[in-house]
Order: sequence, then structure tokens, then C-alpha cells
Amino acid sequence: MNPLLRRADEPTRRRFIARTASSLLGVGLLPNFLSRDALAADPAKAGRAKNVIYLYMDGGMSHVDTWDPKSGAVMGPTKTIKSSADGVLLGEYLPRTAKQMHHGTVVRSLTSTQGAHEQGNYFMHTSYQLRGTINHPSLGAWLQHFRGVGNPTLPGSVYVGNASRHPGAGFFSPELAPLFVNNPENGLKDIELQKGLTKDAHFARMKLAGELDAEFVRTFGKQRNVAAHTGAYDGAYRMMASADIVAFDLTQEKAELRDAYGRDPFGQGCLLARRLVERGVRFVEVSLHGWDTHSNNFTATPDLCEKLDRGLATLVSDLHGRGMLRDTLVVVATEFGRSPKINGSLGRDHYPKAFSAALFGGGVKGGFVFGATNQTAEIVKDDEITIPDFNATIGHALGLPVDEVVVAPNGRPFKLADKGKPITGVFA
Repeated sequence: MNPLLRRADEPTRRRFIARTASSLLGVGLLPNFLSRDALAADPAKAGRAKNVIYLYMDGGMSHVDTWDPKSGAVMGPTKTIKSSADGVLLGEYLPRTAKQMHHGTVVRSLTSTQGAHEQGNYFMHTSYQLRGTINHPSLGAWLQHFRGVGNPTLPGSVYVGNASRHPGAGFFSPELAPLFVNNPENGLKDIELQKGLTKDAHFARMKLAGELDAEFVRTFGKQRNVAAHTGAYDGAYRMMASADIVAFDLTQEKAELRDAYGRDPFGQGCLLARRLVERGVRFVEVSLHGWDTHSNNFTATPDLCEKLDRGLATLVSDLHGRGMLRDTLVVVATEFGRSPKINGSLGRDHYPKAFSAALFGGGVKGGFVFGATNQTAEIVKDDEITIPDFNATIGHALGLPVDEVVVAPNGRPFKLADKGKPITGVFA
């Protein structure tokens, strides 16, 4: 080993090895990535969080009925309720979450340039606008790129839900894409040996397959797609043999706790997220669909909030009780808000101009509100935050080098959050 690298501290060695591996897969850093300036800018100790549970409200969550309600029935009938944090009011549909607000920060000054679902979803997940020429990585892929996997026998990231628009690994190696779990109640399928097949026989088959593939791998193994295919096989085999695969089995939990999370896919997805993070999976996204309330907003939103409220409040409480909330950042996000003005169908339309998100644990301030809209929630009044800024803030919470540039296979440079800058004011 190079003597200079041997003397380097462990994080530096890990980062060097990770970057080398990434460059072999077609993604590299700019040439000066080991310069003194680059290393000095590495905020490895800036963030407290090690993991992220990302709760995505698919369809555009109404900020005026949840995180940014206005008293006096302005622009709608939703009432405000007090929370466990002095001066922090929430919409009446989140009573359980209100009791956990001393653990979190509400961000009320998000703004986006993307007002359509596909474009807004992509922008929120990647910090880049949707283009036909390149696919950008999601936050989970960036986390693995910089830090590797948390548990080598489990996936680096997991997505729980039914999303057809998730950007996945983008231009990174496909092995950095999340494992997709459609229904958390069903666990993982096809992870046990075929009935009647012994471990010895299975090992013999795998050995034979390796021998048959050896010449092909020697010839083409460095090609991006071949390496990814081989990695997927190896990862699946490691996962099948892992004792931690039990994380996907929700029947291991007490019925009372499962009830508290909510016996619906989102609530059980939140429980699965806690179990996965507990065993080293660093990024878990759980999606709750249905927020596109162009009509009957005041019928649909309370039902959606009931699921969110149960799952989120129980998750925050559960993480706190297990001593995991300090290391785990819980994010509640959506692609845009809903119009404060009510349309003719008693609904709210797409509204990217001003909306909200929430952060819990992971080093953020408890009982805090960042930013503000005007009295009708139509305009950001204080501390405007762009989508790249918000994602840079998540990266900062994880101690990731948000200003570090990587070069995609097409030769173009990219950062984790484009030109976004972390909002350090939300951290304790």
C-alpha cells in the first residue's frame, strides 16, 4: 500500500478506495480531489446523522392543511392546533405528530420551479431538472457513493412503495439503486433455497455457474453493465445468507407496536424502515401516495394525514426510545404544495411557489420553525429555500461533501445538490 495512504486516517482511506472503485465503474472525481483544499472542505464531522428515513408524500402535499396552517380559516377551514414545541402550530389533522414536534423542525419556505408531478418528483429527488440526455442519482445513491453500504449483507438503500418515477442510481453504477419493496407486509420474496435443495447442492451449482462464466467475466467483466450484473448476483447471494434478512420480517414485532404504526402499507413501511436502519441500511424511502387533491381536498387530506400522522409520530417516538433518533434523520418531503385558494371542486391545485417540509432527529433543532410564508401561505416571506438547498441540507446532516464534484460517464461534472447550499440554521 502507498505509504502516504497507509498513514492517512481511516475515513480518508475508505474514501480513497471508494472513489477508486467508482472511477472503475465510469464515475470519477475531478483530478484535484485529494488536494489539501478538497480534504479540508470535507465536512465528515459536520453532520450528526448516519442514516436517513425519507418519507415522501407523492402527489403534492397541502402545506396549508398540515405544516403551515393559518389561523382564522384563511384560505380554508383547517384549524390550527398547538404542539409540544412552544409557538409551533400544525394543522388539526396531525395531532400525534404535534406531540413530537419538540424533536423536529418545520421548514415553511420551500420553493420550486417545477409544477408538474414527474418533473417535480425528479427535481426533489435529484436536485436537477428532468432532462432526456442524462439520469441523475437520487440522494440514497449519493450517500452510498460517498460512504459505501452500512451493512455489506443488506442493500445500501431501500424504497418502500409503488413508484414508477424514482430516479434510482442515475448515472452511478446500477448497484447503487434502491431495492424496491412493493408491500412491506409481504417481506422479500424468493430469498429461500428451492424446496428440497440442500446448501451443499446449491453451493455446487453456484460454483459451476462461476466456472462457466469465468471466461466471459475475464473478457468483459470491467464493462459497466457486466460488472453491475455480477454485483447484483453477488449481493443477492450475500443477502440470502445474511442473518440480518430478518429485518424484512415484520411479524417479529409486537402486535401493539404494529398497530401504533398503522396497519396500512405506509405505517408498516415506516416500521420496516426503522428495522432496516437498525441493521445498517443507511437510506430508506417510504412513499405515501394520493396527495394530488384537485378535488375533495377536505375529504382526502384528513384520511391521508391519518396515515402519515400515525406512521410518522410512532416512528419518531420509536427511534427516540431506542436511542436512534440522534443518528437518524427523518425527512418528510413532497414535490410541491397545494394552492391556498380553493378551486371549484373543493380542491387545491399544484403550487410550487411556496410549500413545506419537516425534519426530525439527525442533529436538527427541536421545536423549531425555519422560514415563513405570508399570511395567506401564497408567498415565501422569509428565508427562501430552493430544492437543491434542501437536499444540500440533508447531505450536510450526513456529513457528505456537498461541494465535491464528480464526473459522470458523459464527461459532465455534477454535485450532490447542484448549486444548493446547506441551510445550517436548522441544526442544533
